[in-house]
Amino acid sequence: METPKIYESEYRFCLILWKHEPVKSTELVKLCEEELGWKKATTYTVIKRLSERGVVKSENAVVTSLVSKEEAQMAEIDELVERTFEGSLPAFIAAFSKSKKLSSKEIDEIQKMIDSYKEG
Repeated sequence: METPKIYESEYRFCLILWKHEPVKSTELVKLCEEELGWKKATTYTVIKRLSERGVVKSENAVVTSLVSKEEAQMAEIDELVERTFEGSLPAFIAAFSKSKKLSSKEIDEIQKMIDSYKEG
């Protein structure tokens, strides 16, 4: 199943949800007002929109996610690599590593991931 698209403001909402879920919608309204400056109507609109797309579920005034943070992040990276680097992960990694200085620890972690992937 393909992960539904989560747009920027929706992602900020999801960060709050993932941190506090399951959470009552009234509490979520308060959190969104505090952290995002949203009005009550905005929060309920986002809950409705994300519910319709299968990102969250709202039952008995309790909101939970149907898409994990990791799934959302992976879908965003997949889209970025496909759109910007013509689907080439090596091209993405080359561009990323040129723009960000990697520490020895980060390089070791990446190498472990590659070795693990090779091993299956």
